[in-house]
Amino acid sequence: MERLEIMIAGRGGQGILLAGYLLGLTLIKHGYYVVQSESYSAETRGGDSRSELIVLKEQGEADYMRVRRADIAVFMYGEQLRKYSDKVRNDALVIVDSTFIKPEELREGWRSILIPFSRIAEEQAGTIRVANIVMLGALARITGLYTLDELKETIQRNVKPGWIELNLRAAELGYKVAEEHGA
Repeated sequence: MERLEIMIAGRGGQGILLAGYLLGLTLIKHGYYVVQSESYSAETRGGDSRSELIVLKEQGEADYMRVRRADIAVFMYGEQLRKYSDKVRNDALVIVDSTFIKPEELREGWRSILIPFSRIAEEQAGTIRVANIVMLGALARITGLYTLDELKETIQRNVKPGWIELNLRAAELGYKVAEEHGA
C-alpha cells in the first residue's frame, strides 16, 4: 500500500467527523502519514456528514487531498451510500451499519461487511451516540491498519473526560463484534 483512500459517510449527529479525526490520529500513531478532510451540511442533525482520509505509508506529498475512489468506505446511513457509491472503487472494502442499510443496497464487486453498529451501541453500550466508536473498533479488527490498544489510547487522549469510559467500551464492542463476524 502506497496510498489508501478511506471515506466515512453518514448523517449529522452520528459522530462521523469525530470518527474521522480519531481514525486519523490513530493511524498517525501507528506510523502512517495522513491527510484528513471533512464536509458537512449546515444542519446539526440529519444532514450530510463525510470524513475523508488519504493514508500514505511513507512521507510524501498527497497530490490530492480528497478521496477520488475509496479503497475503504464506511457508510453509517443509506442516503450517503446512495449519494457517494460512485466515489468507491469496484473492489473496495465497504463496511456498512446494517441497522440502516440493507444488503441489497450494496454493489456487486465490493467486499462488503454488514454490522449493526447503531443497534449494538444502543443495546450493549446504552446509547446510539457511540455507534461511530463501535465502528472504529470493528475497523481495527477488519483492516489491521491499527490496533485496538492504539485506538483506545487515542480515545483516552482526545475524547471529553465524561465520555472516555463509554467510548473505550464501545471500541471493545466493535472489535469483538467484528471478530464474531469472522473479520
